[in-house]
Amino acid sequence: MNPRTAVAVLATIVAVGLSACAPEDEPTGSSTPSGPDACSKEKLALKVPGTFTVGTDKPAYAPWFVDDDPSNGKGYESAVTYAVAEHLGFAASEVKWQTVQFNAAFAPGPKKFDLDVNQISISEDRRKAVDFSSGYYDVRQTVITTAGSKIANAKKVAELADAKLGAQVGTTSYTMLRDQIKPKQTPAVFDTNDLAVQALKNKQIDGIVVDLPTGFYMTAAQLDNGKIVGQLPAGGQAEQFGFVLEKGSPLTPCVSQAVDALKADGTLAKLQQQYLTAEGAPELS
Repeated sequence: MNPRTAVAVLATIVAVGLSACAPEDEPTGSSTPSGPDACSKEKLALKVPGTFTVGTDKPAYAPWFVDDDPSNGKGYESAVTYAVAEHLGFAASEVKWQTVQFNAAFAPGPKKFDLDVNQISISEDRRKAVDFSSGYYDVRQTVITTAGSKIANAKKVAELADAKLGAQVGTTSYTMLRDQIKPKQTPAVFDTNDLAVQALKNKQIDGIVVDLPTGFYMTAAQLDNGKIVGQLPAGGQAEQFGFVLEKGSPLTPCVSQAVDALKADGTLAKLQQQYLTAEGAPELS
């Protein structure tokens, strides 16, 4: 099924059981802006004056974006980005998007964007090269497959060890596949999730490890007989997606302040209800 014509499938899923809020990771840089007006629009240190420049990858996948168009304000990450921009004083017309590959977003070095949003998990290793805002989504990793596969009825993580599994390169999905499932076969690594889905369709792999909302999209819109096997155990502190900013960016505390305000006033929860779901995903023991 073409993912662009099937986005409506995901939109019909009713969201329940939102992830509980975990203690926030402190973003790199100052935790609070200096001075009451430090985050006023005219004082923000922007790459292009008067413009809020945002990076993300292409294709921009549902449910994080809709119709591969980050600028339409639809999909969870697009909507959250525009909400942050509005909190900082920007009109929607002042938000400009640019294409940034997933791994390039958190690679060392100067950035052309003010922030990047692309389902990038906050980690201490990545913080060596970039700043992160407060987390805007608590993430769970899940395993998906197709009906009738050797892992379709798995109930425990140990039952996945003999399977051929895959994940997108450079992601925490791959890290959890390697370190938590500890498969006997070398995991397959893919440049994009679309390539992983194609490999699953071709029966080159038995399953994919991916974040839960993306897993729902894949099984509902990209696979004719897709199935959620289950969520991997959460472990310790919750994994979170955060906005990526250049290392030492003076914008970091202001973006974090905006994210924290959107969490406090219920905006993030409302957008999660609109675009994301945790229904029908059993826990793997």
